[in-house]
Amino acid sequence: MTLRLGCLISGGGRTVLNLHEAIERGDVPASIEVVVAHRAELAGVERCRDAGLRVEIVPVAPKETVADRIDAVLGDAEIDLVCLAGYLRHFRVAPRWTDRVINIHPSLLPRHGGHGMYGDRVHAAVLAAGDPESGCTVHAVDEIYDHGAVLLQRRCPVRPDDTVATLAARVFDEECRAFPDAISAIARGEIVLGASLHHREARRHTEGHGGS
Repeated sequence: MTLRLGCLISGGGRTVLNLHEAIERGDVPASIEVVVAHRAELAGVERCRDAGLRVEIVPVAPKETVADRIDAVLGDAEIDLVCLAGYLRHFRVAPRWTDRVINIHPSLLPRHGGHGMYGDRVHAAVLAAGDPESGCTVHAVDEIYDHGAVLLQRRCPVRPDDTVATLAARVFDEECRAFPDAISAIARGEIVLGASLHHREARRHTEGHGGS
């Protein structure tokens, strides 16, 4: 099955571009039909357009209609799976997109997740906690931030001399593998998104390495 993807971004678009490259290599049976952003000046907008991807700008004002306007863009593109790729706003899942939305988070959920936990804030929290390892999590999305069932995780070590920047770079390397792998597994039926995922943990695909 070739999945039609809609990707939402809030920044530089690196996750989408990495996914696009994996699709172009033939590693992921999917196509990115539309990228949605809220501001035209985001670096990711120009980068995605330069890569030949369709980008739609959905301003956040008026706030009360933004979810409807996102739904319309994704619906018009006949999206099978919504991919939150560095998207920092709440995405309205129900009822239209139930069991059809995934997100990638830069920690090993359930640690260091929840509202307001994104980007460097997550890596700073990992370092402050003294965690021996970090990584990334691809998970199903429901109406609660970082709450849906874990679909796939990749792990990496936290080193004694790590800074937020060095840890972020190492985690992003794992994200570049995890997101395409998870979408490929969904397309091939190896991971199944369904109502049961909201009540029990999905079959966990845990990969990664200890590093040195």
